[in-house]
Amino acid sequence: MEVLLVALIVAILTGCLAYVNNILSGLVPITLHAERYMTTLLGTDAFSQIFNIFFGFGISLIVLKFLKKGFETYILWTEGDADADPLFLLTNFFKAIAIAVSFPVLYGWLANIVDELTNKLLTTVGNSMQENFSAFVSGISSAGLFTGIVSLIFFIVFFLLYVQFLMRGLEILILRIGVPVACVGLLDSDKGVFRSYMQKFFQSTLAVIVQVTLAKISVGLMLNGHAFWGLAAVTLSVRAPKFLQEFMIMSGGSPSGVMGTVYQSVRLVQMAKGAFK
Repeated sequence: MEVLLVALIVAILTGCLAYVNNILSGLVPITLHAERYMTTLLGTDAFSQIFNIFFGFGISLIVLKFLKKGFETYILWTEGDADADPLFLLTNFFKAIAIAVSFPVLYGWLANIVDELTNKLLTTVGNSMQENFSAFVSGISSAGLFTGIVSLIFFIVFFLLYVQFLMRGLEILILRIGVPVACVGLLDSDKGVFRSYMQKFFQSTLAVIVQVTLAKISVGLMLNGHAFWGLAAVTLSVRAPKFLQEFMIMSGGSPSGVMGTVYQSVRLVQMAKGAFK
């Protein structure tokens, strides 16, 4: 009976390994540009129209809120400080418009940096670990039922991680679509919803790098016979977003703090990328 169960597990793992060997390199593009892959699957380019709809809606809200705040502050004197310099409100208005208009370009730069950095990390990890798939399958056959069960649990968690990556791609897509609407918060002195919105966006983007790297390490550990280390690494990869959320907190700062945060985040990724050249 044990021999039959081990043979069944080995057959399942052989199919899993053929899939896992090619899955990691394509995770980052799928996550950062989910709309491209769903457009191919659905056969319609509806997402570009959705982007345009929310862009127009966001710009309209920015203009309406600017007129409302200006009217209530400097004409009705019912909101804010009427003695405040109108230039401050006007600056926030142009800042909101500029970020809403330029965000697709800025995101394209960020996505390219994240993709290149992750590929370098995967190459570095792959070069430092021997990935012998045939030896791993042979080892499972001779190691017994317990090792086979642990290996099967590992790949179940790994494919749950893959589904989580697809969910992460949808999450980032929704955040990207809603950026023009979130820019309405820039008209407020405390940045409104835009501050927490960008915090969530950068958490999701950084989680992609950490999760893909941990997934690659977990596969290398598993294939080299360290089943429990591999299981620990892939489990941490699943929990990485929650782990990052505990310490990624954005500060409010000055009126230019939002763009400063975006610039510093991009520079941080560039510096990390440079460290692997």
